[in-house]
Amino acid sequence: MTSVRNSRVSKPASRSLPVPNLVGGVSVEEAIAKRRSVREYASDPITLAELSQLLWAAQGVTDARSRHRASPSAGALYPLELYAVVGERGVVDLAAGIYHYSPEDGGMTMVKDGDRSGELRAAALDQEAVGLAAVNIVTAAIMKRTRSKYGERGLQYVFQESGHAAENVFLQAVSLGLGTVVVGAFNEEEIRSVIGARPEERPVYIQSVGVPLRRRVRSELRRKTLSREPGRHR
Repeated sequence: MTSVRNSRVSKPASRSLPVPNLVGGVSVEEAIAKRRSVREYASDPITLAELSQLLWAAQGVTDARSRHRASPSAGALYPLELYAVVGERGVVDLAAGIYHYSPEDGGMTMVKDGDRSGELRAAALDQEAVGLAAVNIVTAAIMKRTRSKYGERGLQYVFQESGHAAENVFLQAVSLGLGTVVVGAFNEEEIRSVIGARPEERPVYIQSVGVPLRRRVRSELRRKTLSREPGRHR
């Protein structure tokens, strides 16, 4: 059930995340070939390690010395801020709530508690995928970080950067066997209110993530087939 409280938690709780893997079982070429927008999800949760991997793919630090991140940024100014909207039983061993991702230490801080998926879906013009997802990654941007160097042209750079990060999440989701879709139609002010963003943060993207429904169906069909094969018993 969606919580009716809209204020940020009085004492934000930090949560460490598993260290992301740097070697996967899917090549870049295969991930590109298999990338599709997925809007239907099973009720299965994703793991905390998978959430960590997705956030790292979008904005994680990939060079401890230079502090460069996973997606390119004009002037390495990094205007993007990520919020993970976690549904009830959306992530294994993680309470439902809204979490702000910290690329510098690879952790998260809860800014709102409770399942806000319904509120987010309403703010996203009632798009079903938002309500079905285990997690919605909301990308907000602090425009002045980039405009301070590039002026009005910086606005274009920020939106380009949000696309870079979103594609990284797409490819990482494929590698993890998850599904995702980007959502660009929403009420900015309502999204800002739902996630508890600061006044200078402008929501620019929502990316819904979950276990693909088709994968769950195929898995169940395979289990039924195997259970009927001779010599296979439980």
